[in-house]
Amino acid sequence: MVLSLMTGHRTEGLRALQWNEVDLDAGAVAVYRAARVTGDAKTRQSRRVLGLPQPTVQALREHHKLQAADRLKAGSLWQDHGLVFASSIGTPLDRRNVLREFRKITEAAGLGTDWVPRELRHTFVSLHSSDGMPLEDIADLVGHKGTLTTETVYRKLIVPELRRGAEVMDRLFR
Repeated sequence: MVLSLMTGHRTEGLRALQWNEVDLDAGAVAVYRAARVTGDAKTRQSRRVLGLPQPTVQALREHHKLQAADRLKAGSLWQDHGLVFASSIGTPLDRRNVLREFRKITEAAGLGTDWVPRELRHTFVSLHSSDGMPLEDIADLVGHKGTLTTETVYRKLIVPELRRGAEVMDRLFR
């Protein structure tokens, strides 16, 4: 979930992510495939290499250790698919597995169980927009062809942005 929030990756891309596409020393991740029928990323723009924020690198290092423990515990049951995100025996996760685990997290955080993992991507876009990043740059980060989908589907206005209009009018009409 950290990787989705911090990089804007689609859940289907993360379910197909392999360790050989992650470089923790360089702080980068390559997205080339997705858990889709074709196995390809959703669009040509979706295939990209992104830098990883340091909290994400740390979370992935810890996850790698936990996965190694799962591998030892599973013993001969472990199926090595090279996946970053896998079941406790190494098999690919399906969207229902991810949704179930995500809802446990949101419920424990007091957010209820109505949230879906895709909202992490929306949050990524909204936070970058709220911080002033140009929509073109955000669209590139999330793998959109242009800014229309980024702006109309993914970006949600955050409360401080809603106040900005009033602040401008107060300044102009003093």
